[in-house]
Amino acid sequence: MSFPRILAVDPWNPDPKVIGEAAELLRGGRLVAFPTETVYGLGANGLDPAAAAKIYAAKGRPSDNPLILHFSSPGDAESAVIVNERARRLMDLFWPGPLTLVLPSRGTVPPEVTAGLDTVAVRMPSHPVALALIAAAGLPVAAPSANTSGRPSPTDAPAVASDLGDRVDLVLDGGPTSVGLESTVLDLTGKDMVLLRPGGCPVEEIESRTGEQVLRSGGNVRRSPGTRYRHYAPAVPLLLHDRAGTRQKALASGGRIAWLGMDGPEILFDPGETDGELSLRFSTPENYARALFHALRFLESSGASIIVAQRPGTDAGIALALRDRLERASSEEKKNSPEK
Repeated sequence: MSFPRILAVDPWNPDPKVIGEAAELLRGGRLVAFPTETVYGLGANGLDPAAAAKIYAAKGRPSDNPLILHFSSPGDAESAVIVNERARRLMDLFWPGPLTLVLPSRGTVPPEVTAGLDTVAVRMPSHPVALALIAAAGLPVAAPSANTSGRPSPTDAPAVASDLGDRVDLVLDGGPTSVGLESTVLDLTGKDMVLLRPGGCPVEEIESRTGEQVLRSGGNVRRSPGTRYRHYAPAVPLLLHDRAGTRQKALASGGRIAWLGMDGPEILFDPGETDGELSLRFSTPENYARALFHALRFLESSGASIIVAQRPGTDAGIALALRDRLERASSEEKKNSPEK
């Protein structure tokens, strides 16, 4: 597999010439990977069915998994979705930022983007490179994470290149992402706000700033990317430290055990049972979340035969999304089939 063309871009002051070149590729129906504050996205013209189809082909993504449309302003999103009063308030409070809203479609978005649904997932990212690219392209950009489906999402340009190679026409390298997990997805099509996917915008903050409750279940998960298939899985098995039999399964693997968590492996293993060189620890849930996908990619290439990951002991803030990603990455995830 050949590597794609990569252009470095200042994440805080992106070069208009570089952005203009990438925007021209998008307008021409090509694929451009770019940084957002959450993860790197694989972008295409969100109004071009053929361009959207290239995203699915490049990733090996199931066609029933909808794409998020990215905009450079809240007003532009109204060309694609019917924006109610609640949605407009959320846009005012949290855009730009890691919050995706699922709203009724105006019928202007092709089914290749919506997966044939009558709703569209819309977002305005806060990363300067993403905003500059979308504005320069002059169109909504459909963009899932820029990785092969089922793999850990990419949080830097080398991960994009490693997964997609020359299936992407250009990668804008704006350095590592700051949040490290995908956006929060809310379904706003009913009388209540319903959480479809936890992510970079904490649910507690949404509730605090709006004065409304966010229901943790009850929405149509088909409307949200990243909810119906096993995702984020490294190439070696990943076990959750608090599942029954994890210690025995890890030791029975017969190889090097990698530990990932906020505490040390001694909470599960006896001294000498794990190799300290493969122990990654993080001081806060925020740091753990920011580094999670990079850590999974690092550990799968480190010679470990199995990864044991600790889930945070709380569901507050970003920890809810972190727990979700770890559970979906787990080798014991049974709820959904792997993405193919």
